[in-house]
Amino acid sequence: MKSTNKHGKAAGIRDIAEALGTSIGTVDRALHGRSGVSARTKAKVLRMAEQLGYKPNIAARSLKLNRNVRIAAVFPREIAAFFDPLRGGIQAAADEAVGMQLTLDFIDYPRLGSGDVAALESAASKKYDGILFTPGRPRELAGVIRRIVGQGTPMLCVASDAPDSGRISSVTVDAYISGALAAELLSHKLQAPSRVATITGDLATFDHAEKLRGFAATLAMLAPHLTLLPVVESHESPEDAYRQSIALLKVKTRPDAIYISTANSLPVLRALEELKLLGRVQVIATDLFPELVPLLESGKVLATLYQRPEAQGKTAFETLIAHLTDKDKPIKVHRFAPHIILRSNLPLFVGRLTNVAGS
Repeated sequence: MKSTNKHGKAAGIRDIAEALGTSIGTVDRALHGRSGVSARTKAKVLRMAEQLGYKPNIAARSLKLNRNVRIAAVFPREIAAFFDPLRGGIQAAADEAVGMQLTLDFIDYPRLGSGDVAALESAASKKYDGILFTPGRPRELAGVIRRIVGQGTPMLCVASDAPDSGRISSVTVDAYISGALAAELLSHKLQAPSRVATITGDLATFDHAEKLRGFAATLAMLAPHLTLLPVVESHESPEDAYRQSIALLKVKTRPDAIYISTANSLPVLRALEELKLLGRVQVIATDLFPELVPLLESGKVLATLYQRPEAQGKTAFETLIAHLTDKDKPIKVHRFAPHIILRSNLPLFVGRLTNVAGS
């Protein structure tokens, strides 16, 4: 747990100095790896900093840049249930960066895989200090990312990754684990031989491919009595998701359960409702939005895997700013654990819908 000083604030450099009986200057030099401090003193400072839960103030350190920091956040308008709270997390982190000169611009494009290249090119042309974005089709974007990063603009992936593209880091939910959790839940719920379908966005997206990989592997291991049907790709289009869901559910060999691995869940749920299959077909959804709440409360949807979009956005912004203030420091890749939301713990999460409802 992070310690606080006598004023109730997070522990700072002064608190470390007082605890060790040394000067603030010595502590500052030790924490930032500057000369004039012995190895023994540096070790003592770092140990006390860890004990007190000290974390450097990113906003204060950014003042060393002595200039306006310009960040672009490039995200799709679809799917609003996920990307609106993601933007909210980024904005909240920016609002907390008191004392720094900051410009944060949100650049929108239609949906993943549609308009993202043009949006990134537009951001690159404006010479931002850093870019946050979600790579829809990383293989197609890899060349664009390498060129922009090569021109001196660090890019950080949020919500999905683009490995081997030159991006400086990524902040995502652990997609493989998300898929594995969905499979394990269904393995407990469906005891008799049954058919299971997965509805995803686009398998060219790293996040979606990893979820399917985790789902399929876990299902094969824990529930060999369940048959996995061919995956349905909705390409993050509500129209495609609805149309393909209707087709999937009308056939004689319709699925007994569906894992919707994208936040584009509403069209699938609408198709189930129109065909009077909600509650008869077991459903595991992704993320949380107002329309999903009564379905979870009534048991018509078994569970949803919450990807913590606000936390992803906040961490992504802070990680990018930290990189800009200290480019020599190794940058961490963040993998969030997904939250399983069931009827029993739903009240703990409903309050997080405020940002979505107001957007």
